[in-house]
Amino acid sequence: MELGQVVYSKAGRDNERYYAVVEIVDEEFVRIADGDVRKLKTAKLKRSKHLKPNGDKLEKIGEKLLKGVQVFDAELRSALRPYNDKN
Repeated sequence: MELGQVVYSKAGRDNERYYAVVEIVDEEFVRIADGDVRKLKTAKLKRSKHLKPNGDKLEKIGEKLLKGVQVFDAELRSALRPYNDKN
């Protein structure tokens, strides 16, 4: 898992939606957000085994998170819209 990576939730109340990894806590846990249901301020702590990476990465958002620059919920929501609209 890496910052900005697009993941699909396989388990829990938030299953069957796409999220972005916004923080790596340790090798077992990450925090995910989508800017809509789950805002960046209240990113969900989730086990990595309950997430399925789809191979895509939101490059600009990942770089901002790495540098510590503020990311807005609206920009995260619009970046993930194509994934969640398909679903």
